[in-house]
Amino acid sequence: MPWLRSILAEIWGLFVDDGTFAVAILVWLAVCWPVLPHFGVPPELKGPILFAGLATVLVESALRRARS
Repeated sequence: MPWLRSILAEIWGLFVDDGTFAVAILVWLAVCWPVLPHFGVPPELKGPILFAGLATVLVESALRRARS
């Protein structure tokens, strides 16, 4: 059933081009979700902190892609 694996790989590729980029986003979200409330971060700073982390992940991914 190599054709099925090929189809699934193509579908996966439609949504996830860079696996490490996707994993880094999920890790940042998984860290922010429990950590920010635990440290008592004010609600008006949670969004900017989340954005800053996601922007950092995006820039790192773009720089890594540009080098290769």
